[in-house]
Amino acid sequence: MVFVFRIATPAWLAMREFLFLEVLIMNHAKVRALCEGAVLLAVAQILSYIKLWEMPWGGSIVLSMVPLVLYAVRWGLGAGLLDGFLFGVLQFMFDGGFAIGWQSILGDYLVAFTVLGLAGLVARTKSGVFTGTLIAGFARFLVHYVVGATVWAAYMPETFFGMTMHSPWFYSLLYNLAYMLPNIAITLLVFAVAYKPLNKYLTASDLIPSPAAAQPAEKDPSSPKWDPER
Repeated sequence: MVFVFRIATPAWLAMREFLFLEVLIMNHAKVRALCEGAVLLAVAQILSYIKLWEMPWGGSIVLSMVPLVLYAVRWGLGAGLLDGFLFGVLQFMFDGGFAIGWQSILGDYLVAFTVLGLAGLVARTKSGVFTGTLIAGFARFLVHYVVGATVWAAYMPETFFGMTMHSPWFYSLLYNLAYMLPNIAITLLVFAVAYKPLNKYLTASDLIPSPAAAQPAEKDPSSPKWDPER
Protein backbone atom coordinates (compact mmCIF):
# COMPACT_ATOMS: atom_id res chain seq x y z
CA MET A 1 0.00 0.00 0.00
CA VAL A 2 2.85 2.38 0.80
CA PHE A 3 4.48 1.60 -2.56
CA VAL A 4 1.25 2.29 -4.44
CA PHE A 5 0.71 5.51 -2.53
CA ARG A 6 4.22 6.72 -3.37
CA ILE A 7 3.62 6.11 -7.07
CA ALA A 8 0.12 7.58 -7.11
CA THR A 9 0.96 10.75 -5.19
CA PRO A 10 3.01 12.47 -7.96
CA ALA A 11 0.38 11.44 -10.52
CA TRP A 12 -2.39 12.89 -8.35
CA LEU A 13 -0.47 16.14 -7.88
CA ALA A 14 0.07 16.44 -11.63
CA MET A 15 -3.64 15.77 -12.31
CA ARG A 16 -4.68 18.31 -9.70
CA GLU A 17 -2.42 20.94 -11.24
CA PHE A 18 -3.75 20.15 -14.71
CA LEU A 19 -7.37 20.50 -13.55
CA PHE A 20 -6.52 23.78 -11.83
CA LEU A 21 -5.05 25.13 -15.06
CA GLU A 22 -8.14 24.01 -16.97
CA VAL A 23 -10.39 25.92 -14.54
CA LEU A 24 -8.26 29.04 -14.92
CA ILE A 25 -8.45 28.79 -18.71
CA MET A 26 -12.24 28.32 -18.61
CA ASN A 27 -12.77 31.27 -16.27
CA HIS A 28 -10.53 33.47 -18.39
CA ALA A 29 -12.42 32.45 -21.53
CA LYS A 30 -15.80 33.30 -19.95
CA VAL A 31 -14.61 36.73 -18.87
CA ARG A 32 -13.11 37.39 -22.29
CA ALA A 33 -16.30 36.25 -24.03
CA LEU A 34 -18.41 38.62 -21.90
CA CYS A 35 -16.06 41.54 -22.50
CA GLU A 36 -15.89 40.95 -26.25
CA GLY A 37 -19.66 40.55 -26.39
CA ALA A 38 -20.23 43.87 -24.63
CA VAL A 39 -17.69 45.74 -26.77
CA LEU A 40 -18.88 44.32 -30.10
CA LEU A 41 -22.51 44.89 -29.12
CA ALA A 42 -21.71 48.55 -28.43
CA VAL A 43 -19.84 48.82 -31.74
CA ALA A 44 -22.82 47.31 -33.58
CA GLN A 45 -25.19 49.79 -31.96
CA ILE A 46 -22.95 52.74 -32.86
CA LEU A 47 -22.63 51.53 -36.45
CA SER A 48 -26.42 51.26 -36.69
CA TYR A 49 -26.62 55.06 -36.45
CA ILE A 50 -24.40 55.45 -39.52
CA LYS A 51 -26.94 54.67 -42.22
CA LEU A 52 -25.74 54.48 -45.80
CA TRP A 53 -29.36 54.18 -46.94
CA GLU A 54 -32.69 53.82 -45.15
CA MET A 55 -35.98 52.33 -46.31
CA PRO A 56 -39.25 54.22 -45.62
CA TRP A 57 -40.77 51.54 -43.34
CA GLY A 58 -37.69 50.27 -41.59
CA GLY A 59 -34.59 48.52 -42.80
CA SER A 60 -31.32 50.24 -43.67
CA ILE A 61 -27.87 49.59 -45.07
CA VAL A 62 -25.40 49.69 -42.18
CA LEU A 63 -22.30 47.85 -40.96
CA SER A 64 -23.89 46.44 -37.81
CA MET A 65 -23.74 42.85 -39.05
CA VAL A 66 -19.93 42.87 -39.03
CA PRO A 67 -19.35 42.88 -35.22
CA LEU A 68 -22.34 40.60 -34.55
CA VAL A 69 -21.27 37.96 -37.06
CA LEU A 70 -17.68 38.24 -35.86
CA TYR A 71 -18.69 37.60 -32.25
CA ALA A 72 -20.81 34.59 -33.18
CA VAL A 73 -18.02 33.10 -35.28
CA ARG A 74 -15.51 33.59 -32.47
CA TRP A 75 -17.60 32.37 -29.53
CA GLY A 76 -20.20 30.05 -30.98
CA LEU A 77 -23.93 29.69 -31.44
CA GLY A 78 -25.19 30.41 -27.90
CA ALA A 79 -23.10 33.54 -27.41
CA GLY A 80 -23.98 34.78 -30.89
CA LEU A 81 -27.72 34.33 -30.40
CA LEU A 82 -27.59 36.19 -27.08
CA ASP A 83 -25.65 39.12 -28.54
CA GLY A 84 -28.05 39.29 -31.49
CA PHE A 85 -31.06 39.29 -29.16
CA LEU A 86 -29.61 42.12 -27.06
CA PHE A 87 -28.89 44.09 -30.23
CA GLY A 88 -32.51 43.67 -31.29
CA VAL A 89 -33.66 45.05 -27.94
CA LEU A 90 -31.33 48.04 -28.27
CA GLN A 91 -32.49 48.68 -31.83
CA PHE A 92 -36.12 48.82 -30.83
CA MET A 93 -35.49 50.95 -27.75
CA PHE A 94 -32.99 53.50 -29.08
CA ASP A 95 -33.17 53.53 -32.86
CA GLY A 96 -36.77 54.64 -33.32
CA GLY A 97 -38.07 51.20 -34.22
CA PHE A 98 -40.85 50.80 -36.78
CA ALA A 99 -43.54 48.53 -35.33
CA ILE A 100 -47.32 48.14 -35.65
CA GLY A 101 -47.89 45.61 -32.88
CA TRP A 102 -46.24 42.92 -30.84
CA GLN A 103 -45.90 40.72 -33.93
CA SER A 104 -43.64 43.17 -35.70
CA ILE A 105 -41.67 43.88 -32.51
CA LEU A 106 -41.10 40.17 -32.03
CA GLY A 107 -40.34 39.43 -35.67
CA ASP A 108 -38.54 42.49 -37.03
CA TYR A 109 -36.42 43.11 -33.94
CA LEU A 110 -36.11 40.30 -31.43
CA VAL A 111 -36.16 37.32 -33.79
CA ALA A 112 -34.62 38.97 -36.87
CA PHE A 113 -31.50 40.11 -35.04
CA THR A 114 -31.25 37.06 -32.80
CA VAL A 115 -30.87 34.78 -35.82
CA LEU A 116 -27.68 36.64 -36.75
CA GLY A 117 -26.16 34.45 -34.08
CA LEU A 118 -26.65 31.46 -36.38
CA ALA A 119 -23.28 32.45 -37.79
CA GLY A 120 -21.98 30.58 -34.75
CA LEU A 121 -22.87 27.31 -36.50
CA VAL A 122 -19.56 27.64 -38.35
CA ALA A 123 -17.59 29.07 -35.43
CA ARG A 124 -13.79 28.88 -35.45
CA THR A 125 -13.42 27.70 -39.01
CA LYS A 126 -11.21 29.21 -41.71
CA SER A 127 -14.11 30.49 -43.78
CA GLY A 128 -16.43 31.01 -40.82
CA VAL A 129 -16.88 34.76 -41.23
CA PHE A 130 -17.92 34.34 -44.87
CA THR A 131 -20.14 31.29 -44.48
CA GLY A 132 -21.51 32.73 -41.24
CA THR A 133 -22.39 36.00 -42.96
CA LEU A 134 -24.37 34.14 -45.63
CA ILE A 135 -26.18 32.00 -43.03
CA ALA A 136 -26.95 34.95 -40.75
CA GLY A 137 -27.94 37.24 -43.60
CA PHE A 138 -30.29 34.71 -45.17
CA ALA A 139 -31.88 33.88 -41.81
CA ARG A 140 -32.49 37.55 -41.02
CA PHE A 141 -33.89 38.18 -44.50
CA LEU A 142 -36.24 35.21 -44.17
CA VAL A 143 -37.67 36.55 -40.90
CA HIS A 144 -38.18 40.04 -42.33
CA TYR A 145 -39.70 38.55 -45.47
CA VAL A 146 -42.34 36.53 -43.58
CA VAL A 147 -43.16 39.41 -41.23
CA GLY A 148 -43.38 41.85 -44.14
CA ALA A 149 -45.76 39.64 -46.11
CA THR A 150 -48.06 38.99 -43.16
CA VAL A 151 -47.91 41.70 -40.51
CA TRP A 152 -47.16 44.54 -42.93
CA ALA A 153 -49.42 43.32 -45.77
CA ALA A 154 -52.00 46.05 -45.14
CA TYR A 155 -49.34 48.70 -45.79
CA MET A 156 -48.39 47.42 -49.24
CA PRO A 157 -48.28 50.35 -51.69
CA GLU A 158 -49.88 50.25 -55.11
CA THR A 159 -46.50 50.61 -56.81
CA PHE A 160 -42.97 49.84 -55.69
CA PHE A 161 -39.81 50.36 -57.74
CA GLY A 162 -42.05 51.30 -60.66
CA MET A 163 -43.98 48.01 -60.53
CA THR A 164 -47.62 47.51 -59.63
CA MET A 165 -47.95 45.46 -56.46
CA HIS A 166 -50.58 42.72 -56.28
CA SER A 167 -49.04 40.25 -53.83
CA PRO A 168 -47.74 41.16 -50.36
CA TRP A 169 -45.28 38.26 -50.65
CA PHE A 170 -43.74 39.72 -53.79
CA TYR A 171 -43.71 43.19 -52.28
CA SER A 172 -42.00 41.92 -49.14
CA LEU A 173 -39.46 40.07 -51.26
CA LEU A 174 -38.49 43.21 -53.16
CA TYR A 175 -38.59 45.46 -50.10
CA ASN A 176 -36.37 43.31 -47.89
CA LEU A 177 -33.95 42.31 -50.64
CA ALA A 178 -33.41 46.02 -51.35
CA TYR A 179 -31.45 46.47 -48.10
CA MET A 180 -30.49 42.94 -47.04
CA LEU A 181 -28.50 42.12 -50.18
CA PRO A 182 -26.32 45.25 -49.79
CA ASN A 183 -25.90 44.53 -46.06
CA ILE A 184 -24.67 41.01 -46.79
CA ALA A 185 -22.41 42.20 -49.60
CA ILE A 186 -20.85 44.97 -47.48
CA THR A 187 -20.26 42.59 -44.57
CA LEU A 188 -18.54 40.09 -46.88
CA LEU A 189 -16.43 42.90 -48.33
CA VAL A 190 -15.29 44.09 -44.89
CA PHE A 191 -14.28 40.58 -43.88
CA ALA A 192 -12.50 40.03 -47.21
CA VAL A 193 -10.43 43.19 -46.74
CA ALA A 194 -9.64 42.40 -43.10
CA TYR A 195 -9.10 38.66 -43.53
CA LYS A 196 -5.35 38.67 -44.18
CA PRO A 197 -4.18 41.24 -41.59
CA LEU A 198 -6.65 40.06 -38.92
CA ASN A 199 -6.75 36.36 -39.78
CA LYS A 200 -6.15 35.03 -36.28
CA TYR A 201 -9.03 37.08 -34.91
CA LEU A 202 -11.46 36.33 -37.73
CA THR A 203 -10.74 32.60 -37.47
CA ALA A 204 -10.60 32.74 -33.64
CA SER A 205 -7.24 30.99 -33.62
CA ASP A 206 -6.17 33.38 -30.85
CA LEU A 207 -8.75 31.71 -28.57
CA ILE A 208 -7.37 28.20 -28.99
CA PRO A 209 -4.70 27.55 -26.34
CA SER A 210 -1.49 25.97 -27.51
CA PRO A 211 -0.81 22.37 -26.38
CA ALA A 212 2.06 23.63 -24.24
CA ALA A 213 -0.23 26.04 -22.37
CA ALA A 214 -2.67 23.26 -21.51
CA GLN A 215 0.02 20.98 -20.04
CA PRO A 216 1.10 21.34 -16.42
CA ALA A 217 4.68 22.36 -15.90
CA GLU A 218 7.00 19.44 -15.20
CA LYS A 219 8.70 19.30 -11.86
CA ASP A 220 12.42 19.67 -11.82
CA PRO A 221 13.93 16.68 -9.91
CA SER A 222 16.95 18.83 -9.02
CA SER A 223 14.74 21.33 -7.20
CA PRO A 224 15.02 21.13 -3.39
CA LYS A 225 11.21 21.18 -3.13
CA TRP A 226 10.84 18.06 -5.30
CA ASP A 227 10.43 15.01 -3.10
CA PRO A 228 8.74 11.99 -4.76
CA GLU A 229 8.67 10.23 -1.38
CA ARG A 230 6.03 12.64 -0.03
